[in-house]
Amino acid sequence: MIKMKPYVILNAAMTLDGKIATKTGSSEISNEKDLIRVHELRKEVDGIIVGINTVILDDPRLTAHKIESTKKDNPIRIIVDSKGKTPIASRILKPDAETIIAVANNFKDELIVTDRWEILKKGANFYFNGEKQVDLNDLMEYLYSKGIEKIMLEGGSTLNYSMIKEGLIDEIRICIAPMIAGGIDSISLFGGEGIENMKNAFKLKLNKSYNLDEDLILHYKVIKK
Repeated sequence: MIKMKPYVILNAAMTLDGKIATKTGSSEISNEKDLIRVHELRKEVDGIIVGINTVILDDPRLTAHKIESTKKDNPIRIIVDSKGKTPIASRILKPDAETIIAVANNFKDELIVTDRWEILKKGANFYFNGEKQVDLNDLMEYLYSKGIEKIMLEGGSTLNYSMIKEGLIDEIRICIAPMIAGGIDSISLFGGEGIENMKNAFKLKLNKSYNLDEDLILHYKVIKK
């Protein structure tokens, strides 16, 4: 049973049909006002967490650079990278914010003997836990112990599902854009194995809704099981 954990807000933009990216990884969904909203949220939280696929595909900065901010306003960047695949040229290794990379123990020895290791550890701190995969509950406890009390989760879909499955998401903020992507290979907000029966779906409570130009913003609380 997890002891203490950060308050986690999943934030994402998706199409009307629930896609956060096309099969090629194209994910330009939010309008400019929504991007400002996202960066204001980044400035508000202590940390921002993403999965390794997001780092590899999007090479994000994960900072609040679209609004007036300083280095101290940027959240700590947390990367769930079970196999230690973070590219050495990733922008999350730049010194504009602190970075923590979580890697599974089974891949620790393999990682630290590579030429990449010396470069990676200059740009990030590492936290090793779990066996083949990072134990998210353990990671949350560790982050809370480091003073990270509020986290913004920016996915992708695999990490989103893993987090909600473990009961680690407290709130969901969604921007729904007036567009449809389609495609069975496009990426949905939640991936993973999914549930088998709809009665077991994760339940939400709508707390707030408003428009940003043509986009619809929804705030939900996650009802814990």
